[in-house]
Amino acid sequence: MMGNELALHEALEIHELLAFKNVCMTKATTIRVLVADEELKGLLSTAAAADRKHVEDLKGLLARGTTTSIIS
Repeated sequence: MMGNELALHEALEIHELLAFKNVCMTKATTIRVLVADEELKGLLSTAAAADRKHVEDLKGLLARGTTTSIIS
């Protein structure tokens, strides 16, 4: 494999990670509203911010890499 091309299995793995990180971000953001403890709220905010960055990074990987097909 050369350059920025992604193999099909790599693109699928990135999609799977992207879906997982979206769920993590949504859960942390949603639960934060229900939590009374300020320290826990801070941890959830930090987790949501990190997940948001991970989502953007994964989207960037997908946008930069063109998927190559094993069937040409």
